[in-house]
Amino acid sequence: MVVRRPPGRRAQILAVAADRFHRSGYHQVSMTEVAAGVGITAPALYRHFRGKPELLDRAVRLGLDALAEGLRAARTTADLGTALAAVAVGHRPLGTLVQRDARLLPPARRAALRRELRADVALMTAVLRAERPELADDDAELLCWSALSACAGLSYQSAAPQPRRAEALLREMVAAVLAVPLDGAVPLGSAATGSVGVPMTQPVTRPAPEARPRARREELLAAAVRLFHQRGFDNVSTDQLGAAVGISGPSVYRHFDSKAELLAASLVRSRERLWHEVDGAIVAAAGPGAALEAGLGAYVGFALRNGDYLGAMLSETERLAPPDRRAAVDFRRDFLRTWVGLLRQVHPGYDAATARIRVHALFALVNDGVRNRPHSARPDLGDCLLRLGRAVLGVPGEGAP
Repeated sequence: MVVRRPPGRRAQILAVAADRFHRSGYHQVSMTEVAAGVGITAPALYRHFRGKPELLDRAVRLGLDALAEGLRAARTTADLGTALAAVAVGHRPLGTLVQRDARLLPPARRAALRRELRADVALMTAVLRAERPELADDDAELLCWSALSACAGLSYQSAAPQPRRAEALLREMVAAVLAVPLDGAVPLGSAATGSVGVPMTQPVTRPAPEARPRARREELLAAAVRLFHQRGFDNVSTDQLGAAVGISGPSVYRHFDSKAELLAASLVRSRERLWHEVDGAIVAAAGPGAALEAGLGAYVGFALRNGDYLGAMLSETERLAPPDRRAAVDFRRDFLRTWVGLLRQVHPGYDAATARIRVHALFALVNDGVRNRPHSARPDLGDCLLRLGRAVLGVPGEGAP
């Protein structure tokens, strides 16, 4: 007797795997869990896919194929917004899988993924420059990468939004981002002001050289954040951590009982600094509008100086022990709640769902912007991110269209 497999079984498996990876993180999901979500046994799952790496690869490729198909058909920037919004809603886990989990793919697949994304941005850039021929190539590319990141921010929402409303809002944000003027953007330093002329509570600056030697523990915390972000927790040894600060691997244990404790401590220290800088800027401002502008400047400034932390927070939180992971998730929720509440004070017409989508878009846009080479090396990146941030939040600044 021939046993026929149900039609669409592979697609069903990929949808379940993508959702599980998105919600729990790649390392926390087993093949048995994916099989149970589909209603089959683990051995039956292996008849379709050889293992988790192939599942992750195929789930990412499925979303990217849909994105490329939509972008190839785009002839206007409005079409770009439609394509990006449709994929962001229809393949909501894609942003998380690309930004957090794709680093776990084999090197050849990671390289292919980067090529595919660059090709997608090239398609977008050609459409954008046809409508805005005054844009320099690097400015047009930055706008397109930013639109892509803003839509990927939807992936970080804990609850699925209403699809039609979400697509409409994303189309609006993409249009706003692609219309941002970048001419006249300037490097922002210690005496910088925002493009609306408001002095920054936390100046948007690049990292300054250390004025004095730091304690060994602090050096380890900084090195851990950098290495965990660049290579992933599982790919960093204590010997590498020690070498980064000039000590032996076993000497790391004089300061931390385990690599996991070092990861937890490094993320705690970084998020304390994030909260201190951003909340301090918001509290010190007079009125909701000024507070939102000051908070935006502080967040961009922190991101420029601490891109490794933002990357490690995104990719390595799932590697924390359960109590530490809960603390990290609670911080994210509180941080998001602060921004959503502030944005709704500035825009009373925004409901909570709208404000959340816009704030997630802001975080994704800035977090990607400071880590996306070659644009991350732009001396005027801080000013550019401020303008783009205002666009996704719906807060027009000087020179806004």
